[in-house]
Amino acid sequence: MASPTNTERKAIIYGLTAVLLWSTVATAFKLTLQQLSPIQMLFIASLVSTCTLIIICACNRTLPQITSTFLSNPSYFLLLGLINPLGYYLILFKAYDLLPASQAQPLNYSWAITLTLMAALFLGHKIRKKDWVACGLGYLGVLIIATKGDLFSLQFDSPLGVGLALLSTLLWAGYWILNARNKANPIIVVLLGFVVSLPFSGALVWYEGFEWQEVTGRGWLAVIYVGLFEMGITFVAWLTALKNTKNTSRISNLIFLSPFISLMLLAKIIGETIYISTIIGLIFILLGLAIQQIKLGDK
Repeated sequence: MASPTNTERKAIIYGLTAVLLWSTVATAFKLTLQQLSPIQMLFIASLVSTCTLIIICACNRTLPQITSTFLSNPSYFLLLGLINPLGYYLILFKAYDLLPASQAQPLNYSWAITLTLMAALFLGHKIRKKDWVACGLGYLGVLIIATKGDLFSLQFDSPLGVGLALLSTLLWAGYWILNARNKANPIIVVLLGFVVSLPFSGALVWYEGFEWQEVTGRGWLAVIYVGLFEMGITFVAWLTALKNTKNTSRISNLIFLSPFISLMLLAKIIGETIYISTIIGLIFILLGLAIQQIKLGDK
């Protein structure tokens, strides 16, 4: 039996692994979108992730749970799959297609603040004073990033891209709201989402038309990377970290490292210009998230 110290060390290793991998996906998104449309990217990445999660479940001997879990509430799992990955990633990839990744990624980080508001609306959770402060800071950060610091002009490079990035936060938060009382194995639930969504994303690819020969080796490697490390392996690493820790906040706080690492990679690999306004806006968003985690009773 592992000692508590070893268990916590294991949790931190898995948590850091997940955060470092998630830090790379914004770059992978942009590399993939140079050769694939958002619909094509969604289908291939989903296919890769489905195969990956099936292998993981087979290794964990949980594969037999798939059928029984789905049949326990088919309409519920169908709805989850249509929200995530189908709707969420299709909209998120389109936002990345329209915006610089250095803008789309920080905007997407505001989903945790969106979750607070939706949990109050749909689950009856109390919104504390610090939650209102966090929401104010978070959405001020969103506005700073979207306007490149020119708050009063309200001019956006791509209003549709900004709108889609924010819409993705609603879908992601909504997915977790629907999942809040689900007691099924979380990896099985994610796998079911991909299995359910694949026929729909496949139909969209067929409707759009897809010339396979136009994708280079670099494009295939990028989209496979997205399927493995945005949707598959990294999620399992994060769940493993949370399972092995007795201090969830300490593991959750690791996620604050991700956006800054991601911006550095985008500047280095993609060559994107990182505006000072993006850094300032991101700091406001992360400050809001940090305030939510401070333990000050219910105030």
